[in-house]
Amino acid sequence: MSTKRTPVTVIGLGQMGAALAGAFLDAGHPTTVFNRTPGKAAPLVGRGAVLAATVAEAVAAGELVVVCVLDYPAVRSLLGPVAAELRGRTVVNLTSGSPEQAREEAAWAAGHGIGYLDGGIMTTPPGIGDRSNMVLYAGGPGLLAKHREVLELLADPVDLGEDAGLASLYDAGVLGLMWSIFGGWLHATAVTGADGVSAREFTAVAVRSLSTMAWFMTTYAEQIDAGEYPGDDATLDVHVASVAHLLHAGEARGVDGRLPRLHLEMMKEMVAAGHGGDSYARMIEIFRK
Repeated sequence: MSTKRTPVTVIGLGQMGAALAGAFLDAGHPTTVFNRTPGKAAPLVGRGAVLAATVAEAVAAGELVVVCVLDYPAVRSLLGPVAAELRGRTVVNLTSGSPEQAREEAAWAAGHGIGYLDGGIMTTPPGIGDRSNMVLYAGGPGLLAKHREVLELLADPVDLGEDAGLASLYDAGVLGLMWSIFGGWLHATAVTGADGVSAREFTAVAVRSLSTMAWFMTTYAEQIDAGEYPGDDATLDVHVASVAHLLHAGEARGVDGRLPRLHLEMMKEMVAAGHGGDSYARMIEIFRK
């Protein structure tokens, strides 16, 4: 916990913004909040936060200004009029958006002498404050190190470097991974559930398998970077056969098979191109198209 008690401003008090402000308050940091709908601040004010009447007042109160609003246009509409007041301070933008928007915002901040970090929150509001979760940061050199002690109150801070667009880029990629995992898990839960297996029972086994999948991903990442795909663990031919088994099991139980069928079609495309003896990592070529 910081002994300096850095004053922090939080702009935007939706569910996530309120969770961010709450984490700073819990750690004893003087916390000023602003929201276009002031009533949302009442619970935080009851916990010791100061409600600012204007954005300018909010910015003036905090050495560190954390923004979490609907989108990047909303960020600019709030911060643009107070650019002069922000000079010399650090803005941590935890608003979801695209890498291009993040880079544009970073350029705007640099042009006004404002320190800028763009962030991607890798959890939901209840996960704020848990160091097993992550917040990804990218932007101004040295800014994360300078404010790490405060920002780590939110989650484990991961430094992606000076390119402000990388936090949004990683965020999008991780969300894609999440939806793919959730989709596969739901399909598998439906298949096993058709034979009377509860979701809880199957998931206990499925979660244990994730560590093996993580090992494969790490191994395959090295193959992708090297551009070499040795099939010394399981070839695409083997994967094709395995997906066929999954589809058969699902169809026999009346389970929608569109997701595994899509995987099978893409794998067959690579096999037809002569890559049946390669590892699954060769599939990167389909996505790169």
